[in-house]
Amino acid sequence: MRLRKAARRVTQIYDRHLEAAGLTITQFGVLASLLTAGRMAIGPLAEQLLMDPTTLTRNLQPLQREGLVVIESDRRDRRVRWVSLSDAGRQALERARPAWREAQEHVRKLIGEEETAALHDTLDYVLERFAE
Repeated sequence: MRLRKAARRVTQIYDRHLEAAGLTITQFGVLASLLTAGRMAIGPLAEQLLMDPTTLTRNLQPLQREGLVVIESDRRDRRVRWVSLSDAGRQALERARPAWREAQEHVRKLIGEEETAALHDTLDYVLERFAE
């Protein structure tokens, strides 16, 4: 329960900082992943983000409406949908980066430098164990 509460609180902090940029932390993460990975099918993108494909699709809808991502059906297999970052999405991500950095710094200050490093190590360990 503590981990879930902490995750929700951190999400609230990031969302508050990113609100002025018009993004949530989840949307920022999707856009950032697409910037790094390029065009991806929804299934692998969901896996990369550790999300259920249905949840990812729900999160992609407002991004698509706002023109930040492009979703296309595969020409050979209509069940496969490809997602890519639009130019507007790249611009939105760049505009949001300062707010994301501010949120990072806010969390780091609340937790402390050494504690943040220790938390990162612990979370890396936990994520590695959960991947097994």
